[in-house]
Order: sequence, then structure tokens, then C-alpha cells
Amino acid sequence: MARLTKTSQVLNIFLYSCVFLCSFTKLASASVELDEDNWRQILDGEWMVEFYAPWCPACNALSPAWQELSNIAQKKNLGLRAGAVDVTKSPGLSGRFVVTALPTIYHVKDGVFRQYKGPRDADSMADYVERGRWKQTEAIPSWKSPDSLQMGLVAHFFKLSQALRGVHETLMETYGMPMWGSYLIFAVATICIGAILGLLLVCLIDVMYPPRKPEKVMISRAEAEKRRQLSGKKDDDDQELINDDIVDDAENSDAEKNSPSDTSEDDKEKSGAGDEAPSNDAPEVRKRRPRKAD
Repeated sequence: MARLTKTSQVLNIFLYSCVFLCSFTKLASASVELDEDNWRQILDGEWMVEFYAPWCPACNALSPAWQELSNIAQKKNLGLRAGAVDVTKSPGLSGRFVVTALPTIYHVKDGVFRQYKGPRDADSMADYVERGRWKQTEAIPSWKSPDSLQMGLVAHFFKLSQALRGVHETLMETYGMPMWGSYLIFAVATICIGAILGLLLVCLIDVMYPPRKPEKVMISRAEAEKRRQLSGKKDDDDQELINDDIVDDAENSDAEKNSPSDTSEDDKEKSGAGDEAPSNDAPEVRKRRPRKAD
């Protein structure tokens, strides 16, 4: 019985030690691992978020300072939490935060984002939070904020590009397809998808804005007869004007043929003295009648 009692005591001490070590390890952990599913928790409270990659030497050099920052925040009760994002596992977040270099550090307080560009040691980062030096850093504008709709679309494009890259590597490594063959498949798929999307867009526009049909105006039979008579009269007037033009053009051409400028110099000499008195045989020029108003 004594041995059993000692054994139970040893087991209890071992369990308590495990619980204590686990709790201490949790407190001393470098950061909270963030991904596409749980990243929105940084919108509440104050956070320092690091974007890293396992293959990045600068990120590995920052790891001890990041762990110390978490311990300092716990000791001083700064209310600060540290988070980390692996861009190889969460490419959408790298696009949402527009991460162009590694490591990249963001300060987040109550949903307002600022990029930290100060020294990368633990004391400087803790001082940045403790003394409120983050107020001197310009906040990211709302249109570029990671929680905005447009940056959400950018995140989806980044995830799509990562998926396409995975398909490209699968075609080359698993199926042994050459690089140009994979690019050809992507080019044909892009053209087909673009044509389909264009067709859907045209159909959508036709549905939203259908073409207007000409409106039919109903008139009485008397009105229709009146319009027909007016149109017939107008046609007669137009024909009369055309005939008048033809007659006038013909008379003008005859007058030009019989004009004095066309006579020869011999006829002028014969007429001699007859030039003093006007001849009664001169052709009479007919004046053109004015056209009727439409």
C-alpha cells in the first residue's frame, strides 16, 4: 500500500510538472500562428504581426528577438500580443497586406494598421508600443486596409496564382510535361475563359438593358387618309419643281447658244452701223419663275 501511495504521488507530481511546463511554454511562445481562417482576431486589441518564410535567413535571425518581445509584453503587462504569418502557407494574407519583403512587421491597434520600420531588436519594438511611438507612424489608408473589400479581392488573386503555380509544378514533375507545354495549356485556357466571360457579360448587359422596340402609334382612318393626301400633294409639287428646273435649264442653254458673245467678228463688222440701234431680232431672255415654297 505504501508503494502504491508513493507511486500515485510521483504521478501527481509528474502531471503537475507537465501542466506547469506547458503553461510556461505557452507564455514564452514567440507568437500566435495566424492563417487565412483566424487572422481577423488581430482586429481587436493591440498586435505586432510578423510575416516570415522558413527559408528566409533574416526571418530566422529575427526569431529570438520576436520571442523576447512576447516575454517582455507579458512581464510589463503591455496588453500586446504577437502574431506570425507563414507566407508559404498563407499566400492570400501576403497579398492582403501587400508584403513585398521579408520579414515585414505590422503594428495593429483596434483595426488600424501601421507598418513598423524601426530597429528589429526586442527592446526597440517593445518601446515602440509602450511609449506610443506608433502614433508618429502614418496609418495605412482605408482603401488599402487589409480588411477592405478590394484587398480581399487581391488576396483571392494571390491564392489563385498559388494554385496555378501548384498545377504548373504538378504537370512538370508528376506528368513530365515540358515547360512550354504547360505554358501552352495555360494560354489556351486563358483564351477560352476570356471568351466565355465576355459572352456572359454581353448576355448580362442584354438582360439588364434590353434593346427598345419601336413604339407603334395608333391613328384613325381619317388621319391616315389625310396624311396620304398630303404626301401625294407634296410629291406632285416636287415633280412640278423638277419639271420647271428642266425647262429653265433648256431655255438657258438656248439663250447661251444665241448670245452675242458667240457671234463671229465678221458678223460684227457687217452689222456695223446697226450697233447704234438695238436689233429687234435679239432673243428675249425669259426670267426664271420663283419656286413654290415647300
